[in-house]
Amino acid sequence: MSKTRIFFNEVATRDGFQIEPEFIPTGTKVALVDALSGCGYAKIEVTSFTSPKAIPMLRDAEEVMGRIRRAPGVEYTVLVPNVRGAERALESKADELNLVMSTSETHNLANLRMPRDKSFASLSEVVRVVAGRTPINVSLSCAFGCPMEGDVPQHEVLAWGQRFADLGVRGLTICDTTGMAQPAQVARLCDEAQRRFPGLQLTLHFHNTRGMGLANVLAAVQSGIVRFDGSLGGLGGCPYAPGASGNIASEDAIHMLDAMGYDTGMDMDRLLRVARELPAIVGHEVPGQVAKAGPITQLHPVPAAVTELRAALSL
Repeated sequence: MSKTRIFFNEVATRDGFQIEPEFIPTGTKVALVDALSGCGYAKIEVTSFTSPKAIPMLRDAEEVMGRIRRAPGVEYTVLVPNVRGAERALESKADELNLVMSTSETHNLANLRMPRDKSFASLSEVVRVVAGRTPINVSLSCAFGCPMEGDVPQHEVLAWGQRFADLGVRGLTICDTTGMAQPAQVARLCDEAQRRFPGLQLTLHFHNTRGMGLANVLAAVQSGIVRFDGSLGGLGGCPYAPGASGNIASEDAIHMLDAMGYDTGMDMDRLLRVARELPAIVGHEVPGQVAKAGPITQLHPVPAAVTELRAALSL
């Protein structure tokens, strides 16, 4: 019996970097993407074609996209907020465009400064202009709850997904933007989303704000989901959710699934080497655990005292 194949999308250089306070040099970003390209990812979300005034960290989007070495089999995806961003992304030969809006009206107003219907109209125009030239994914934020509104009904999340599915997008990413999801809720929404959208690439995006990130990944996998976002080291967070920590750490989620016998297609040793360089890049410690502790297959030398005790006890 073959192992279930799980696909990971790395978002550290976009979602992770965008809220870092100190500008990360362009060459460093390029080098990190190139290093990640050899780790086995299905996709890498490289950057965002938003206004440089809105996200100064990613003002070098064109240069980064122009300098990275593209590995066969890896899709290089970018976030775009509007038609102008989509045009820039197409010029930079992005393999996929990621569009974002929130399923929560309050969060959408806080994050995008417009009501949901206006966001949908704007993103619909992007889909029309792109007209099949590049695959489009839509990320639905706050799909498991809003820190200002509370519960976001499942039927609303699915209704927004349906509106985009009707436009002909390739995929939907269901996002736990502020870490409010719990495993039973995840299983319910994943089951219904797969039933409703059998022809779409469905991706789950979790944060570890309340320590349930990996449990939610497992609930989604057991429901049949095979695509996940992750951020190296657990970088990221939501500026509109006080106390929200970053995404699940890619290496922690991949390590868990590898240990359970799933096929992630990832080179864990190489990924951990890259992850261990991350604190020096961002100038602070990061939440990821496996890069610090090592994988469970990594054994340590037996202390001399234990060896001596074994000998004394003839063990």
